[in-house]
Amino acid sequence: MQLNQVTLPAVDVENSVKFYCGLGLRAIVSALPHYARLECPDGGSTFSLHQVSKRPEPSDVVVYFECEDLDTKVSQLQSAGYTFHQEPKDESWLWREARLLDPSGNVICLYWAGENRRHPPWRILE
Repeated sequence: MQLNQVTLPAVDVENSVKFYCGLGLRAIVSALPHYARLECPDGGSTFSLHQVSKRPEPSDVVVYFECEDLDTKVSQLQSAGYTFHQEPKDESWLWREARLLDPSGNVICLYWAGENRRHPPWRILE
């Protein structure tokens, strides 16, 4: 199996597309105002948005996008007007993470983990 895409709810799909394109994704399907799909710049994964009538209640779902040069990316996004509620920070699970909310209140984590993304020291060995 390979993960194809993740779909998030969006009150304003068009505004959300602008937000995610600003992060570096590329729009590849547009069925505005109801739906849009974007492609990640690396790896071929896609990400889609579907319209909902009201902002979803806060959830525990977090969408992670890996950025090799995280601190530079966060600085660039802040200069472009993005607001982070967590600045880049080294976490105990060996990832460096920064967090922000998309226009519909979905939690987005930009991170860098390097080899620890799939092979942390506590990985289960087969």
